Amino acid sequence: MNRTILHLDLDTFFVSVERLQDSRLRNRPLLVGGISDRGVVAACSYETRTFGVHSGMPMKMAKELCPEATVIRGNAGTYSKHSDIVTEIIQEKVPVLEKSSIDEFYADLSGMDKFFGSYKYASELRQHIIKNTGLPISFGLSINKVVSKVATGEAKPNNQLKIDYGFEKPFLAPLSIKKIPMIGNKTYLTLRNLGIKQVKTLQEMPKEMMHTVLGKNGLTIWNRACGVDNTPVIPFCERKSISTERTFDRDTIDVKMLKGLLIAMTENLAYQLRRGQKLTACIAVKIRYSDFQTYSKQLKIPYTSADHLLIPEILELFNQLYNRRLLVRLIGVKFSHLVAGNYQINLFDDTEEAINLYQALDKIRLRFGDRSVLRASAMGARTIGRMHNPFNGQPPTILAHRKQ
Repeated sequence: MNRTILHLDLDTFFVSVERLQDSRLRNRPLLVGGISDRGVVAACSYETRTFGVHSGMPMKMAKELCPEATVIRGNAGTYSKHSDIVTEIIQEKVPVLEKSSIDEFYADLSGMDKFFGSYKYASELRQHIIKNTGLPISFGLSINKVVSKVATGEAKPNNQLKIDYGFEKPFLAPLSIKKIPMIGNKTYLTLRNLGIKQVKTLQEMPKEMMHTVLGKNGLTIWNRACGVDNTPVIPFCERKSISTERTFDRDTIDVKMLKGLLIAMTENLAYQLRRGQKLTACIAVKIRYSDFQTYSKQLKIPYTSADHLLIPEILELFNQLYNRRLLVRLIGVKFSHLVAGNYQINLFDDTEEAINLYQALDKIRLRFGDRSVLRASAMGARTIGRMHNPFNGQPPTILAHRKQ
């Protein structure tokens, strides 16, 4: 039985979420990412791409190429919340789901043709997502992950494409070699120097030559160019860490500001843990100095998601780590060794008032945003930076008493 693999990709996801929240941004050039000169473009609307703008580009350059674009810093928590909504919809509808990124999904629909018709089923799923989330999404359908992913790229924006069995190679042949997953800038330049521009040329090359030029990766690239890929769809599993970091517009030695930012980061991550009903048993602080030397220090702790237990430990790690007295370029906090669970109060240290306070604060954050309320010591931290793998989309279950 031939496999049937579906690849789904939310179109310009961050841009689409911003437009969903503010309809005035529709059909206007839009850039999402860091707004300082050191910032990069996390996402850009199709309107900006005609000017040569692309994701990963320095924001300063993007604004020079498209000065009329609206620039938005973006909010990782908001994007994660919408991603979780889409994930739940797909998870309910497909047998096996792999979430490869915040806006990309693979599903194994093998065997469903016998009962439903995979293309029809995928089409109905796409329309269901659009109707229930308001977000545009495209998909590609074929016998493997690589061809489906490329097909999605060709289907965009907000469309769908099926590559029938046996037509994988002809479909890929006229495309640019850049379309093949695993061909990055360095590999692309190497192949272009050999005069290889289209996938068809790769298909016609002897496999041995690709091995000589690129080693083991060359064989994988050759197989992908020929539409061959046996990579399985890996069932979606939960993340094992959550982190955030901030790169400063100007390197700093303001220790008071650094500590305030660490407190804000810890407070926000702790809230994300509680919102996702998670506990952490390992915390870490990361510092990158102006000479780009990077150091980190971690500590194992009893499972918790409570700010007042995490903040002192984070500050202590910082005190142990920050000893070079150099200008700091980047700072970050990470929680790992995550498990499902709700925080149970310490019967000797916590009070009923503290528990009620946590619950009240988290309700405010849930309604008005995760930065709507924070400690006075963190007031100076206007933004806490990039967040990785926050837990959103679930109601906060917070600080339950342990029954004796």
